[in-house]
Amino acid sequence: MVPESVPPGSLRLLTVHAHPDDESSKGAATMAAYAHAGVDVMVATCTGGEQGSILNSALASEPRAQRDLPGLRREEMADAAAALGITQRWLGFADSGLPEGDPPPDLHEHSFAMMPLERAAAPLVRLVRRFRPHVIVGYDENGGYPHPDHIMAHRVTVEAYHAAGDPDRYPGTGRPWAPAKLYYDRAFNPARFQAMHDVLEERGIESPFAEWIARRMQTDAEGNPPPGLTHETTTRIHCADWFQVRDTALKCHRSQVAPDGFFFAVGLDLQREVWPWEEYTLIDARVPTDLPETDLFAGIEPDRAS
Repeated sequence: MVPESVPPGSLRLLTVHAHPDDESSKGAATMAAYAHAGVDVMVATCTGGEQGSILNSALASEPRAQRDLPGLRREEMADAAAALGITQRWLGFADSGLPEGDPPPDLHEHSFAMMPLERAAAPLVRLVRRFRPHVIVGYDENGGYPHPDHIMAHRVTVEAYHAAGDPDRYPGTGRPWAPAKLYYDRAFNPARFQAMHDVLEERGIESPFAEWIARRMQTDAEGNPPPGLTHETTTRIHCADWFQVRDTALKCHRSQVAPDGFFFAVGLDLQREVWPWEEYTLIDARVPTDLPETDLFAGIEPDRAS
């Protein structure tokens, strides 16, 4: 369980995301719950989302969205961070975009996904050494879904977790700091959507997840299933009381998230009843652990921050 309170500054959580809005759709209720308890929570955003499209039709004719989408997305990120009660830092890389077509176009050579790993990870190593998080949360090897920036976000997160404590690596980026635990986020765990889908059908309510589940079951021309999550849940954070805050943060990203879209298709009461958790996989720990967990900071003493 998330602790009721901790001494301010005694525990720190860093989550790493590819674009603005990713933090609000992945683990946002967890972050809000920990921030409320006194944990210092920071989001590192790898890119500015400059290659994104306007995904909310209500903004399609708004001049600001057409003229300065990157600037608008920065304002949206600031609003979302305030809603969650967290801090946020930009790592400063260029959005790679999601290549589409057959064959897909090449990525821009200066985009985040095309950076050499050490160059891409250096700003995050610097941030880890300054912020000194006890826990880092990132994406799995598939990036949660296979967007090139998400996959690179995974790579730099793992690199920073392992390198930040080594004084011989990344010289000039600050004093070494070794985080205690590394997790992968499981926001799109298929079991969660299946559980809500099943309850809706049992109650005679049309499920908004039927198409999503069907796509998950499709195979390609060679009979291979779509890439999926390769890790099992080790850690469940009960954070149902913070789902409303999560949704408020999501709606701050109004250029990317329509208020009547997929994320809000099921009422909060049903979500709290069926799946009141956000889920994670513990990938590495430098402290004793006992699985399964209900707290990302399990095994970490708050005075470790001193």
